[in-house]
Amino acid sequence: MLNQTVSLMSSTDYKDRFLAEYIQLKERYEKLHKTIVKIKAGTCSFEPTCKVELLEEQANAMGKYLYCLEIRAEVEKINLDKQAGCIAKG
Repeated sequence: MLNQTVSLMSSTDYKDRFLAEYIQLKERYEKLHKTIVKIKAGTCSFEPTCKVELLEEQANAMGKYLYCLEIRAEVEKINLDKQAGCIAKG
């Protein structure tokens, strides 16, 4: 999905670029969260090279950033629910 946001990132409309940033961050956050869950459950298919606590710190920062973007989207009336439609339009 990340490669599908390229057209949004190069748009002249800041709302498109904002949406692309949100989509990319959300996807990365969700993948990192799933990896942390698997590490904690002992089902991860690889041995992480750093401590899980560092990954948790990163996920926490990403979660806070997502929250900020969601608040800003609400204030600026950027519809984050139309993610799929915006990607398809590009």
